Amino acid sequence: MTRKIADCRKHPSEMNCSLTIAGEEDEVVRAASEHAASVHGHQDGPELREQIRGMLEDEKVSV
Repeated sequence: MTRKIADCRKHPSEMNCSLTIAGEEDEVVRAASEHAASVHGHQDGPELREQIRGMLEDEKVSV
């Protein structure tokens, strides 16, 4: 299974957050939504989680 990545650096914020979360898709969506709510002040819920799911990228594997 391809791991997914959520990278805060790709989304400008006042905090200049540098957090990157990698793992299985559901794990990353859960962790990223909790981070978005607790650190960036977003409201956690189904809409936020779907936005995050849509922004995930596949982890690039170096050979």
